[in-house]
Amino acid sequence: MAASCLFCKIVKGEIPCEKIMETEHSFSFMDINPLAPKHCLVIPKQHGVKLCDIDDAHLADLLPVAKKVAAAIGCTNYNLLQNNGREAHQAVDHVHFHIIPKPDASRGLGISWPSKETDKAEIAKNAEEIRAAL
Repeated sequence: MAASCLFCKIVKGEIPCEKIMETEHSFSFMDINPLAPKHCLVIPKQHGVKLCDIDDAHLADLLPVAKKVAAAIGCTNYNLLQNNGREAHQAVDHVHFHIIPKPDASRGLGISWPSKETDKAEIAKNAEEIRAAL
């Protein structure tokens, strides 16, 4: 854990939170700036700024915890959001997943999705670059 990290301090109990659940590798609590009622966060106990910084054992635990919390929230529609970097709207430098209920059109996460047409050759080239990097 990082000494100055807000979320690490929450996991260690140095900053209070409304804890939802905790496992060996994960911690879930209420978001203090919610976009909708019951907006929660799920974080790895391991400190890491971006998703690729977290070891597989912690990552393997995160989605099952998120699934349980999402089910407990009890909403039909919700977003599971994880941002990496300031340009991608990451505000806290510790990996975290938001579970954001979407009870209606006006509450929850609002998303603009400016998709662009891409030709199949460009898609194939991008896929090959990704496969080569794996």
